[in-house]
Amino acid sequence: MEFNGELYSIVEFLHVKPGKGNAFVRTKLRNMRTGKILQNTFPAGVKINVQRVERRPMQFLYADGDDYNFMNNETFEQISIPKDLINAPQFLREGDIAEVLYHTESDSVLSAELPASVVLEVTYTEPGEKGNTATNAMKEATLETGAVIRVPLFINIGDKVKVNTAEGVYSERAKE
Repeated sequence: MEFNGELYSIVEFLHVKPGKGNAFVRTKLRNMRTGKILQNTFPAGVKINVQRVERRPMQFLYADGDDYNFMNNETFEQISIPKDLINAPQFLREGDIAEVLYHTESDSVLSAELPASVVLEVTYTEPGEKGNTATNAMKEATLETGAVIRVPLFINIGDKVKVNTAEGVYSERAKE
């Protein structure tokens, strides 16, 4: 929706009908450009300007400084997306598919989202010491994309791990 001259998506809403007075809608809105959350209350019956947004799957080709280049697999059109519009650029590999959000009215890119989790190979990590598993001990591991995350001690070089892209954390060892 358009609100105060900016594009917002509704994250949360609650319709409140108090015993006395008019009903209203309490909302949490996410700014599509900056990602900031804004709380706002709308009176019942207010008209909002709904905007059309499309999701297009695009293949990541390569990074060029702070710009990431993607290709539409249907039209083979290539576009460049700034790093700050991508939710987890450190986990992108060449050939990966990301969902690119377009504002259809202006045909501009709003954001690029990776899947909820990705499977990546560990390229470097210190060997785990046996016997140190009494607690949830973690160590650092470098992934094939160059990103560094914390993994359990039993993970070794060459293992594939599933990474939660929203939080940037290890979730489990990938099944072969």
